[in-house]
Amino acid sequence: MTAPRPGTHTETPTEAAAGTPHPVIVVGSGPTGLLLAGDLAAAGVPVTVLEKRPHGISNLSRAFGVHARTLEQLDARGLADQLIATGDTITELSLFRRLSLDLGTLRSRFPFLLITPQYEVERLLERRALELGVEFSHQSEVVALRQDGDGVDLDVRGPDGEVVTRRAAYVVGTDGHRSAVRQAIGVSFPGVAVIKSLFLADVRLAERPDGVLTVNGAGDAFAMIASFGDGWYRVMGWNRRHEVPDDAPLDLDEVKEVTRRALGTDYGMHDARWLSRFHSDERQAPRYRVGRVFLAGDAAHVHSPAGGQGMNTGLQDAANLGWKLAAVVKGHAPEALLHTYQTERHPVGKAVLRSSGGLVRLARARNPVLRAVRGLVSAFVNVARPAQRKALGQISGIGYRYPAPRGAHRLTGTRVPDVALADGGRLYEALRGGRFVLLAPADGPGADPKGVRADGVTVARWASARRTTVLVRPDGYAAWASDAPDAAALEAALAAHVG
Repeated sequence: MTAPRPGTHTETPTEAAAGTPHPVIVVGSGPTGLLLAGDLAAAGVPVTVLEKRPHGISNLSRAFGVHARTLEQLDARGLADQLIATGDTITELSLFRRLSLDLGTLRSRFPFLLITPQYEVERLLERRALELGVEFSHQSEVVALRQDGDGVDLDVRGPDGEVVTRRAAYVVGTDGHRSAVRQAIGVSFPGVAVIKSLFLADVRLAERPDGVLTVNGAGDAFAMIASFGDGWYRVMGWNRRHEVPDDAPLDLDEVKEVTRRALGTDYGMHDARWLSRFHSDERQAPRYRVGRVFLAGDAAHVHSPAGGQGMNTGLQDAANLGWKLAAVVKGHAPEALLHTYQTERHPVGKAVLRSSGGLVRLARARNPVLRAVRGLVSAFVNVARPAQRKALGQISGIGYRYPAPRGAHRLTGTRVPDVALADGGRLYEALRGGRFVLLAPADGPGADPKGVRADGVTVARWASARRTTVLVRPDGYAAWASDAPDAAALEAALAAHVG
């Protein structure tokens, strides 16, 4: 923990008490922090977002792909269709020239990859957060942190240079790979640089590429071009023969030269509005929680850009943590529920590091043996349906499941796909209330045939003849299921999971 800085001003005891009107502080206003803050506010939990940058959503952002599982989470908040309107979709991912993944086979309402810039995601999530009453404090930099059994004190430097202390019951660091929160709680961030020198550029093109996403590598060069749909294109690339520090000068001529080598043409690039170098790390915090402080998104894990999973993984961290924090803060669940954030999300972060890192290493393979392995992997995944489904599930996010107790029903811990309901609606529309949903047969047990129970659980009925009863968590995963529960078993499950 970090000691207070000299000259720190502390708010009054009333303002700093754990019973403050803002029991949760989120540090960082990227996509992960915005989704989390909105979820907490929707659940009736006052929340403040601290952001080091001045207010304003930048149009210069790295992420540009939104996968199926993230769109499902946004659908559960009534946002997916609005986001889809901002971009274009693709149904096939081609890797290594030989490997093709058919996203159209995904068992999801969103069997595609949405190509839209990160700033569109942020704009949508910020508007939702503001509408729900989230308080934002920009130009507010966390400089120190202390915690005790009742809450967390954050020393925050404002735009005037003065440092004040804010207190909250819980703090979540969503402040990126250089997270001040992670450093303040003493959590390491081990890992390596996967690619030492990448460039990004936003440009206009004289010639339009054939598809929404154009990707290829040739020799020591790699380039990718993605359309933002508004006349601007994002270019990402690297040149193995020219690996330089992040602060080395970059001009449009270099971007064009690498793109021509990789794609055969530069499509007449011109009018670059942004040029940037960066390096790609693989890092993961060993702990996503220390006491009353949590880490999510890039503050907890960073990956290679392969597969476009970074922002998506962070958004799903937020979806997992938000309902749990709200339940504990409001006294509906024991504090032990928060332990499951680590046990559920850390393995997913590790798997994403492994899969995205593997793709990069195979793409950059120079050794003849590795190139042969790449060819075998591509051929196997192309023809083996189970391998294709697994690869699609990992990249899209719909294939991950959470640990389940021994002896639990096979559905426990799995993602519950969107299904039709007897009232003509859909499951993910029923999840928009931020509550648990009891999905049961038309004549199955349950106190109410429809609507919301006294314990806050939304009751929904299968439109089909399926007999399984499933208790769906607010994040769309099965908390409990049974093929033939009696009323007593159902009420016991509801008491255990809902409180």
